[in-house]
Amino acid sequence: MVCLGNICRSPLAEGIFRDKSNYRKLNIIVDSAGTSDFHVGATPDYRSIEVARKNNVGISNLTARKFTVTDFSHFDYIFVMDLNNYNELFKLTSDDAERKKIILLSEFLYPKQKIQVPDPYYGDEKDFETVYKLIEDSCEKIIEQLFL
Repeated sequence: MVCLGNICRSPLAEGIFRDKSNYRKLNIIVDSAGTSDFHVGATPDYRSIEVARKNNVGISNLTARKFTVTDFSHFDYIFVMDLNNYNELFKLTSDDAERKKIILLSEFLYPKQKIQVPDPYYGDEKDFETVYKLIEDSCEKIIEQLFL
């Protein structure tokens, strides 16, 4: 799960996806990262932690990190929150196999529509709730279509 700073959207996606896969007893490794190094070592934004907590998802123990090219070899799928992050990762790829791993998170929920998960960082609680719901619905579709 990848966003810009790895403190708002991608930790939410990591926590949601991990909870959903654990509930179904799926053996899936889930991680998150940012395309920037702005917040490396930081915990998620307090608003992400709060909206996750309200939905019984724990993310307060996560730590922001920057995406590295070795992530391409460690993960089968790399879900990005928006087109800017998609393009940043695309620049790091070395072959078609790596390029095919990069997918917009909402692609399974809204096929071929290029719907992006908006960055709630400069928003309010409602923005974080909206983002949570979009991520949750997207993660559910991904699990249904790829892992069940």
